[in-house]
Amino acid sequence: MLSCLLLASLSIYVALATPDVAKDSSNRCRKVLVRKEWRTLSAQNKARYIGAVKCLQALPARTNFTGVRTRFDDFQALHVSLVPEIHLVGQFLPWHRRMLHVYEKALREECGYTGAQPYWDWTRDADNATSVADSPIFDPVFGFGGNGIDVPGYAGLFGNLSIPGWTGGGCITDGPFASYNLSIGPGTLVTNHCLTRAFSKLGVAFVRSAQVANTTKQPSFELFRIELEGMPVTPYLKIHDGGHLAVGGEMNDEWSSPGDPVFYLHHSNLDRIWWEWQSMDLKARLRDISGRKSINPPVVNVTLDFKLKMDVLADVMPIRDVMDLRGRPMCYTYA
Repeated sequence: MLSCLLLASLSIYVALATPDVAKDSSNRCRKVLVRKEWRTLSAQNKARYIGAVKCLQALPARTNFTGVRTRFDDFQALHVSLVPEIHLVGQFLPWHRRMLHVYEKALREECGYTGAQPYWDWTRDADNATSVADSPIFDPVFGFGGNGIDVPGYAGLFGNLSIPGWTGGGCITDGPFASYNLSIGPGTLVTNHCLTRAFSKLGVAFVRSAQVANTTKQPSFELFRIELEGMPVTPYLKIHDGGHLAVGGEMNDEWSSPGDPVFYLHHSNLDRIWWEWQSMDLKARLRDISGRKSINPPVVNVTLDFKLKMDVLADVMPIRDVMDLRGRPMCYTYA
């Protein structure tokens, strides 16, 4: 009798201490994918991932966005269509988490990729450098190719700011995507153009370990998301800004940045940092969501019931369903 009482008490304690998603058996994952940092992948697995991205770039589009040709274009055009709804708002991180999950699923189900979406931990490159040029992610054989060709007098913008210290600025000339032409961008334009990069020393300064530590120490989601996303809500660049700016070119375009495959590794790292922050206090932070739904008035705060739109790429899903990586439908983690 005593042992039964002890077991009952233990069950109650576990139920109270464990977040709902984790304890609900219907949400348990049959398999959990492990997302790894790019440089930790074997040469074979790097080649498999790049091959899957090139596969998406060869498959026909499924959306009806103007100008799309390929499945890869579908994701870039989706981002372009929703920019005002997914930046500087409370759903910024949940929406990009959902997009990455749908992209990862397309790589696996449509292109035979068996791994997980990798991420790029830029702190490993930025802490002791002034440029990302030497990062393994830009290797011409085992990475995504390097900087764009030098354009004399190239002057890039970040939002409305004129940023000094760029190198490159033109088409990339090596790596697996040097010959791939994009159909979307710059901005909202429909064009036929090469993938451009313009490495920036300024961007590197904002993706160092100290900046990540300052982000993860924030006590609430509201403060965390603002510190992560950055300008123009903050007066200075932050880690989201810094990653885009450090690569430059297509990545520096608020609208069409998913045209550079590196976009998905940058945002996977931001998602990893969000999960790291959540994991510091899962009981409280699996439900911690806040921020305005739109950048225009009236100002209404986002909730866990807010629907994340993916056009025809995936079903509409509420934010609450992407908050816990350990349960369905997410079923992935970070190493």
